[in-house]
Amino acid sequence: MVALSNLPMGGFCDAQFLRVQQQFEKNMNSGGELGSAVSIVQQGKLVVDLWAGYSDKKATIPWEKDSIVNVFSSTKGVAALCIQHALDAGLLDLEKKVTYFWPEFGRKGKRDTIFSWLLSHRAGVPALRDPVPDNALFDWDYMVARFAEERPWWEPGMYHGYHMVSGGWMIGEVFRRALGCSIDEYLQAEIISKLGVDFYIGVPKEAMSRVAQLKSSTSVPENGRIFLFDKIVADREGALAKALMNPQSLMTSSNRDEWKQMELPSATGHGNARGLATLYGTAVGESAFLSRKAIRRCSEVASEGLDNVLDIPTRFGPGFLLQQQGNPETGFGSGKRAFGHPGSGGSLGFADPDKEIGFGYVMNQMGSYLMVDPRARSLVEAMYQSLEV
Repeated sequence: MVALSNLPMGGFCDAQFLRVQQQFEKNMNSGGELGSAVSIVQQGKLVVDLWAGYSDKKATIPWEKDSIVNVFSSTKGVAALCIQHALDAGLLDLEKKVTYFWPEFGRKGKRDTIFSWLLSHRAGVPALRDPVPDNALFDWDYMVARFAEERPWWEPGMYHGYHMVSGGWMIGEVFRRALGCSIDEYLQAEIISKLGVDFYIGVPKEAMSRVAQLKSSTSVPENGRIFLFDKIVADREGALAKALMNPQSLMTSSNRDEWKQMELPSATGHGNARGLATLYGTAVGESAFLSRKAIRRCSEVASEGLDNVLDIPTRFGPGFLLQQQGNPETGFGSGKRAFGHPGSGGSLGFADPDKEIGFGYVMNQMGSYLMVDPRARSLVEAMYQSLEV
């Protein structure tokens, strides 16, 4: 057990990763955190598991070992692990047309869209154009029907653009129709039940009391980093603005119980750093729950270049963000085959199959960065420095 001056802190850290603990303490003492946690799984063993700070906005309730928090788009990586697991079992086919599973989706120019394009952000449906009622956000059937009727923003398969939230409904609907269960139901039954960690895409009632409150960001990104607000204001009818603000409730619901309990495989994952690190670490470790073929597939580039939605270079695999050296928005370490996903506000989970490492970082003080937050990056850099000693 370790202790931080003036802040509640718990957990452990193997001596090899002392740099990670030191950086974690530095981040907590910097004033840029409220509550956070970092975990690392190496070759199937949990070697770092630290948490500190507070789980409520008023800084009165300590962050505990079993505290969980919304990780937003880091959910995408966990959903992608489920899809890879289902592919190993022969339950899905990436090259099938979406209409094979979901016939209604083929309307308005989407007939030839294949499932892999949904995962690699090539489907051309990053947002809905026409207004969506606020409460419809929580109505799965309404939302998937709207996406089935939406015309593409570009010819499917021709380009890629980050399907920031929309992919959760479309990928989730294909999964439901193909397997007869939701992604979270599959995750809990086939993966989480064997690992004994916390991660939910839709928090069950019995775990709601452990969800940390999110505190909004008041900062702006450093020079050279993307500021989403500026991009939205510049084009209120563009795909990015519509993706984040249609319905408007997307921007205001993160602390609502309805949001926490809904299953949206692109955004409503709730867990802790230990859960993320264990999922990724055991996906690629000695007793991996994914096949070697699946692990290779996770690192394969499916989309690369200028992103039609974000207007920056991005690089995606089948549901994962991939390593992109030299890009401050999307790089997360030195592992050449690393795959994972960051989440809005700062969370990050990824695997490095060459090092047999799984990494997880979560927090409740929202940051302002589009993709990889400097707090997460500093911990990742400390991890790789530890591995080089």
